[in-house]
Amino acid sequence: QVQLVDAGGGLVQAGGSLRLSCAASGRTFSNYVMGWFRQAPGKEREFVAAISWGGGSTYYADSVKGRFAISRDNAKNTAYLQMNSLKPEDTAVYYCNARSEIATMTLGLPNYGSWGQGTQVTVSS
Repeated sequence: QVQLVDAGGGLVQAGGSLRLSCAASGRTFSNYVMGWFRQAPGKEREFVAAISWGGGSTYYADSVKGRFAISRDNAKNTAYLQMNSLKPEDTAVYYCNARSEIATMTLGLPNYGSWGQGTQVTVSS
């Protein structure tokens, strides 16, 4: 399996921005669909964004559409999540995920693929 290390979280005021990164190792990065999920306290893990193997297609949850942007650099084995216009309701632990197919990711099914360790994002009002 591919190993993932996600980073870039922190504390930011509402309206601010953060960029998360997810560094992959152990397998051919371009063989994987990459995505981000998040989990707030007391809630289930939810889908945030996904990007196809070559980066040509992206998918977003309605709650982040227009504010977040997912990207990947296959030469660097890294995926990114640029988060703009952050809101307090974006507060959660963010996890990157790598899997071989995109359908289960965009459906928000959590039990597939490899996961990063999570990075905390806190948005203050």
